[in-house]
Amino acid sequence: MPPPPGSSAPAPERRLAVLLSHLRPTREGPRATIRLASAERHGTAAAAEAEAEAGLSASPCATGGSGSSGGGYCVFCDIVAGAAPAFKLYEDDECVCILDAKPLTTGHSLIIPKSHYPSLQTTPPTVLAAICSKLPLLGTAIMKATQCDAFNVLINDGEKAGQVIFHTHVHIIPRSKDDNLWSSETYPRNPISHGQETKDLVSSIKEVLSSSPEDYSTVTSSAPKGF
Repeated sequence: MPPPPGSSAPAPERRLAVLLSHLRPTREGPRATIRLASAERHGTAAAAEAEAEAGLSASPCATGGSGSSGGGYCVFCDIVAGAAPAFKLYEDDECVCILDAKPLTTGHSLIIPKSHYPSLQTTPPTVLAAICSKLPLLGTAIMKATQCDAFNVLINDGEKAGQVIFHTHVHIIPRSKDDNLWSSETYPRNPISHGQETKDLVSSIKEVLSSSPEDYSTVTSSAPKGF
């Protein structure tokens, strides 16, 4: 329903969809959603207050920042909000698990946090812990359903690592004999060097770790040239 003539308030359906696409899990659930819908009818100030109370926050995919490959659009946020179709396998307060739309093997699935974080470094450790805690459950279920006895867990973090959708997600890829995917020995591997370069690398990594930053996205490399 359009707003009354002369009203500057946005259509409730549009703004509520944006808000819900970035819902951080709360214990209030539907009650928070109802308060948001009510606040929409009373203007943007009330909506902003309800947004803060419900634990909602803008994310790069909502504000047009560089946090998503779509320049302001995030398909995973739409899936979480129920605004885009997906084959959902599992859902809890922190994450959802869906079938990959372009699977490498049958059963290839994705675990997606409900809140938007564009990279692994910007994802809170508590969220990552919640996702990882579900890997045994989901991996086992997917293996049994696909009659596989192994699976790969994969995270593409960053464009050069193959990340396409800039909303943190974890791949579960069921594996079977002769599936024509990679094996652990697909690429030639050489023994690690015990020279000075390796020692410098170890020292550099330890130096970065010792700084213990709260925001890992701000860490800059101090590795020697060549790394």
